[in-house]
Amino acid sequence: MSTDIQTIRKLAHLARLEFNEEKEQEVLGDLNKILNWVDKLRELNTDNIEPLTHMTAEVNVMREDAAKNTVTHEEALLNAPKKDSDYFRVPKVLE
Repeated sequence: MSTDIQTIRKLAHLARLEFNEEKEQEVLGDLNKILNWVDKLRELNTDNIEPLTHMTAEVNVMREDAAKNTVTHEEALLNAPKKDSDYFRVPKVLE
C-alpha cells in the first residue's frame, strides 16, 4: 500500500497542520512505512488467536479503597486565600 502527496496534503488540511515541501516528503515516507508495516501484520494468521482484553494475566491488583481524612477541616482552612467561618470563599461562577 502506498500513499501519495495529495493524500498527505488532505490529511494535513483535515488535521489543521501545515508542512513545507521537505516535511511533506518526510511525513509521506513515515506514513508509507506505517502502512507497509500494517500490511505485514495483515499477513499473519490470527484465526485461532483469542483477542486480548488485558495486557497481563493479573486481575484486580488494586489496593482496598478506604476513605480517611488526612487533613482536618481547620487545617484545610488555614491555607485558604479567602474563607468565611467554616467555608472556602470562591468567585461566583454561575449567574
